[in-house]
Amino acid sequence: MDVTADVSVVVIVHDDEERLPAAVWSALGQTLRSVEVLIVDDCSTDGSYRIAREFAAAHPGRVRAFRLPENSGGCGAPRNLGVDHARGAYVMFLDSDDVLERNACRNMLEAAESTGADLVSGLCVRVHVDSRSGKQVKWHPWLYDRTRTLESIAELPGLLVFDTLATNKCYRRDFLDRADLRFPVGIHYEDLLFSARAYVAARRITLIPNRVYDWHVVDGAGARSISNRRHEIANFAHRLEIHRRVDALLAEHGLTDLEFHKDVKFLKHDLVLHLRDLPATDEAYRRAFAELARPYIAGFAPEVYREVRPVQAVCAYLLLVDDWDRLIPAADTLTNPDKLSSPLAERDDRVYWCAEHLDDPLGRDVLDVTALGYHTTPLGQLFLRNELTEYSDLGAGGRGPVRLAGRIVNPLGRIRADRPLRGRLEFSARRRSPQTFRFPLVSLRHAGETLEWTAEVDLARRLRPLGVLDAVWDVRLVLEVGGDAGGAGERLRTRLSAQAQDLVGAGELRVRPRLTRLAADRLEPRISRRGHLSFRLVSRGPAARRSEQVIRRAIATGPADTAKRKVRSVRRRLRSGDTKIRAYRRLLVRLPVRRGLVVFESHLGRQYSDSPRAIYEEMRRQGVRFRAVWSYAGDPAGFPKDAVLVRRWSWPYLRYLAQAEFWIDNQGFPLRLDKRPETTYIQTWHGSALKRMGFDEPGHKAMWRPDREAYQRALDRFDAFLVRSEHDVRTLVRAYRLRPDVPLRTGCPRNDALVAARAAEAGTGPRARGPLAAELGIPEGRTVLLYAPTFRATEGGQVRTFEIPFDVEQFALRFGDRFVLLIRAHYLNQVVLPPSVRGTVLDVTGRHDITPLLTLADGLITDYSSVMFDYALLDRPMIFYAYDHEEYAVHARGTYFDLREEAPGPVTGTQEELFAAVARLEADDAEYAASRADFVARYGEYDQGDAARRVVSTFFARGRRG
Repeated sequence: MDVTADVSVVVIVHDDEERLPAAVWSALGQTLRSVEVLIVDDCSTDGSYRIAREFAAAHPGRVRAFRLPENSGGCGAPRNLGVDHARGAYVMFLDSDDVLERNACRNMLEAAESTGADLVSGLCVRVHVDSRSGKQVKWHPWLYDRTRTLESIAELPGLLVFDTLATNKCYRRDFLDRADLRFPVGIHYEDLLFSARAYVAARRITLIPNRVYDWHVVDGAGARSISNRRHEIANFAHRLEIHRRVDALLAEHGLTDLEFHKDVKFLKHDLVLHLRDLPATDEAYRRAFAELARPYIAGFAPEVYREVRPVQAVCAYLLLVDDWDRLIPAADTLTNPDKLSSPLAERDDRVYWCAEHLDDPLGRDVLDVTALGYHTTPLGQLFLRNELTEYSDLGAGGRGPVRLAGRIVNPLGRIRADRPLRGRLEFSARRRSPQTFRFPLVSLRHAGETLEWTAEVDLARRLRPLGVLDAVWDVRLVLEVGGDAGGAGERLRTRLSAQAQDLVGAGELRVRPRLTRLAADRLEPRISRRGHLSFRLVSRGPAARRSEQVIRRAIATGPADTAKRKVRSVRRRLRSGDTKIRAYRRLLVRLPVRRGLVVFESHLGRQYSDSPRAIYEEMRRQGVRFRAVWSYAGDPAGFPKDAVLVRRWSWPYLRYLAQAEFWIDNQGFPLRLDKRPETTYIQTWHGSALKRMGFDEPGHKAMWRPDREAYQRALDRFDAFLVRSEHDVRTLVRAYRLRPDVPLRTGCPRNDALVAARAAEAGTGPRARGPLAAELGIPEGRTVLLYAPTFRATEGGQVRTFEIPFDVEQFALRFGDRFVLLIRAHYLNQVVLPPSVRGTVLDVTGRHDITPLLTLADGLITDYSSVMFDYALLDRPMIFYAYDHEEYAVHARGTYFDLREEAPGPVTGTQEELFAAVARLEADDAEYAASRADFVARYGEYDQGDAARRVVSTFFARGRRG
């Protein structure tokens, strides 16, 4: 083998003369100098080959140019030609519209030489070159989180399944020859088969975490790439053929486990790409698509469907059984994941995507969408499919109104016929515009599993766009369910799902923009990329066309383009966190501190709750003169009406923090915002510590020194840190390295209500449950249990999806006649309950303030949550369900004491142990009474019921009204 370079980079090109130079220069500019470049032109019709020869002439010995005699129509033939002429010890592939990272060749060569790998693969990044925000997406980064060497692809099935690119890899040339590895010719998706053959044949594979390849993505490209021509049925036929060849390869080598993983990926990725496009295709395409796809997926094991997202599995199954009436709406949900496109069906206390196919065991399994929680999601939070059923021009020449009609999915009949309904259509510009045009519906009625509506909209007369800045107008239907004309009820907003055939014969509408008709003179109906009805301003008259050309030329000029980029850049900078922090530090903190201004925040603005709420309400009770500001993140509903509400991280939020006399929160204001000396920061915290916190956490101990110092500076902002026991001083105060004068031994303000409830119960005997029990529909005579666990995190620190760790249906069967179970997950989690447990198991996670729930509950089930310390004040039974004690308390986080030894109630580890403890709840109450008293003495000694009053007296006595 003739070797004259370390690495040969094969650059393939076809009609890409503009981008080819950047690709070639990225190879020539590698920090590894021993790189040769082979440019292979696939018979271009532009100047690509001329440019290739110019490079070869300018860099003799380093660049060679080749040309195929006729266009091959794919990537395989030109890459094979490059491999045949390569003189390097290693070979890499580069497409003309992409670039190599400048250290790519060096990093991959060093990895190959040090590990002896036949194949080295590195991180690819998709760079959206026409994105205004500079969007970049790492390609399956979890595969490249560290350096690792595989002796077989079976060690990491995800590599074969997900990274099928040929371009982010470096291959030994003698390995390519020895394994007879070449790309298939005359078929698309050649990378998939080539990569599979390479993975299977390689004796050793090394993965490196370095960025090696930038895959340039042009979202607004006029010409579609081969892989994006999914509207061509031949494209799907090629994809299937490649998959069949990979299946044969895996079967030949006995890699059946890999075949399972590949099938999962086919359902969740390859098939989904084509299913999303189905609503925009015609009947002939759909028939051909089904004839190809159904025989292939028919061979998949039932377990494959369980490994993909429920809606992906639903679509694949509906395709398998040829149910197009339900498949097309389901494909709408694939494109718009938040949209519910089916009326659903409830059978045997489970929720199914549809009522059909439930006699088929596979269908019953796949169509079960109970876990998605559609039946429990508040009605106003559902995004319902609204199918356009009529689009009719009522006037000639685009001068008259348009009749629109449609039907809205009514899942499980949740929009009841006995509730008042009102609706309107809203037209708003896609770009920011203060204008919204509203048209009331002509009719709106229940029609079985849907709501049917009609509207007549006189867009030609009523819609008054500006004409240049607001070119695209979207349509939404706003539905008011219940309430009165004032709008007090549940509000749903939907888009109008439409297909191309719905607009056949639809004419353009005359329009009169505010900037005169020279800006535009017609409104054209069209279907958006997500399948929704929209309208675009266009120019049809001679004067309007001339004006449009002038405007386009002006916009396309260098100065105008520069101005646009600068405006976009300024907007991004103004919204960026770094800009806001700099402005806060340099400008806002120079504003005068405003006496009596208090900024409150609970759980990072997510709630109006906890000790900040208790202090705020105590200040109101005592008549303190102050100006209250509450921060919110998300929906401000539920926050106090007599306070100023500001969105967290908004400019007003920063200004109020800079000028506040007091900060009061229970978790932490943004870490990088410095507190002024004139501002007093009262940190109430949100519970005592079982699990290790602060610098006692393993992750914090491993911090780099600058990060540790920044974290400590944030903690040093506290002027008062409320504690409820000396345990808090030994744990939280020490873990956060607080100054000795910072702990304030007042107790926890949010617990004042619990102390008062306990005192009232001790004085009067049986307690009254109050209005909350009635509001929740809890029958008299039922014992109320509250299950309140903490959250779990992944190794990377991400919050895990919450799954109830015991069978709630079994709980309901065994205890439904005695107990009502309230489930209150951590605020970072959400709960989905099956219909079968209605009335016995209730989700109360959405209730921000846990104190009323604690007061209502006759007993508590928890795990490692700090709620144990609060509930103990009520002196009621507690059960601890520590099913993952070893993982959580030993390996993951660590604890300050052994829960199993100090818990004031039984500690259970299995479902049966938990249920047995529930059955013995009343019997065990007296047994653990002494333990509960001791627990309160150790962990709640300062909770005397007057914490909020003491905080107000300490800091706000001067502000009371006389």
